[in-house]
Amino acid sequence: MRTTSARYSTGPKIKPGDLQIDQLVRRYTSNPVMVIIDVKPKDLGIPTEAYHAVEEIREGQQQSWTFKHVPSSIGALESEEVGVEHLLRDVRDTTISTLANQVAQKLGALKGLAARLSEVDGYLQNVLSGRLPVNHKIIYALQDIFNLLPNLNVEELVQAFAVKTNDMMLAIYLASVIRAVVALHNLIDNRIVNKEKERASDEVAANKDKEGAAKKDEGKENKEQGKGAAQK
Repeated sequence: MRTTSARYSTGPKIKPGDLQIDQLVRRYTSNPVMVIIDVKPKDLGIPTEAYHAVEEIREGQQQSWTFKHVPSSIGALESEEVGVEHLLRDVRDTTISTLANQVAQKLGALKGLAARLSEVDGYLQNVLSGRLPVNHKIIYALQDIFNLLPNLNVEELVQAFAVKTNDMMLAIYLASVIRAVVALHNLIDNRIVNKEKERASDEVAANKDKEGAAKKDEGKENKEQGKGAAQK
């Protein structure tokens, strides 16, 4: 039987029978990892959560097993990444503009930031209520984040942010207008070129018809002249 270091399950939550399954898999492989995959993810980020079982001993209780969260990520080989990038270059939706893609990307980034902030808020609330112990590494990282935040109480800084934002929006607006004008100009040029090609093809077809009619007339005249010569 081929052993493996990980097993997969559909979630999105841990089921009571997962510990029994983990004990069964532990017979064939050491330190198995359970990966829960959310088949219908609603939040941003990877739709997987990884856990491994650890022994837990409490005072006055028997030894038991519980799951501990393991950081996980989804990656690919360099060759696979290159192949996917080349494939996505040819997959384009012509109905969506570049500006719409940029707005969608910014919206996704803001949603991801909101999700991370809510997660940090939930952790701090649990620490304040005593449900979770204090992790000094997390607190130090949060302190660094707060130290890097700009002081929005300064009027000059707020005005500078507003000016910079307006300049960026103006550049995006001008770029969109120029792009639309250039696309319209190319469309008009294309229609003019197509009309000229159609006119040239119509003239060629008309000339061919005239040449064919002239040859038919010459053939009829030659036949009549031949009949007259034969009668004489």
